[in-house]
Amino acid sequence: MRLKSFLGLVCIAFLLSGCFAKKKRSYAQAKKAYEKSSRQGVQPNKSLGENTDGFTTYTFNSAEEYIRTFAPIALEEMEAYGIPASITLAQGLLESGAGSSNLVRKSNNHFGIKCHTKWRGPSTTHDDDEKGECFRKYLHPRESYRDHSLFLANGSRYAFLFNYRITDYKAWARGLKKAGYATDPKYSAKLIAQIEKYGLDQYDHPRKAQKIISKNNHNPTKRQTTGRTHQVQKGDTLFGISKKYGLSVETLKKINGLRSNDIQVGTSLKISIE
Repeated sequence: MRLKSFLGLVCIAFLLSGCFAKKKRSYAQAKKAYEKSSRQGVQPNKSLGENTDGFTTYTFNSAEEYIRTFAPIALEEMEAYGIPASITLAQGLLESGAGSSNLVRKSNNHFGIKCHTKWRGPSTTHDDDEKGECFRKYLHPRESYRDHSLFLANGSRYAFLFNYRITDYKAWARGLKKAGYATDPKYSAKLIAQIEKYGLDQYDHPRKAQKIISKNNHNPTKRQTTGRTHQVQKGDTLFGISKKYGLSVETLKKINGLRSNDIQVGTSLKISIE
């Protein structure tokens, strides 16, 4: 009996160690994906099925339409970074007012992410906890969704979230509140309410999510597009400019017809995603 008990304990310990190792690898994979994205920049928005030139926002008639639009992107982010699609969609719904908030209309910022000290990209001011706070600005909603993933994957205070299962949206919601993502004391409860109201947890299961997405294939209505350029300043590099606007160096070269990385001061570069 003692031998059997001992062997049973060994098996349990082995299984637990395997689980913890898997959880640790999950966060390590998110960090690795973050580092890769930092080098390459935000990639094209294949999920919305179009190229983007300039600042583009979309209008939505309902929360359901918002979900149908961004579910493919949330699924991509989950597969790349290990963040539950249900959490990403719930935060997007809550923070952006289902894509209708003033902050979204002027900045494509769907997750209420402020500039913080390391942000070097475009920005806008918006009244939040204080008047005229600095918020990140994106050319396309796709960039906002990718930056949300990077924000969590690169934030040490969110590291513990990656110990939770992707399907445990309640733990993620409570963890986000614990980590201080928002100051609202009911933040986690509101996220969970959004997930359960719209059945967003079904998107945490890739196979099931793909079937739903294929069935509800939807393209949103484009609201506005305006061209945008960057005038090269002394000390600018293609790499630095690409990071500032969330593009890859190759994309920046392609849309400007550049064959090398050499750029001249005073030159106006087109800024777009292809």
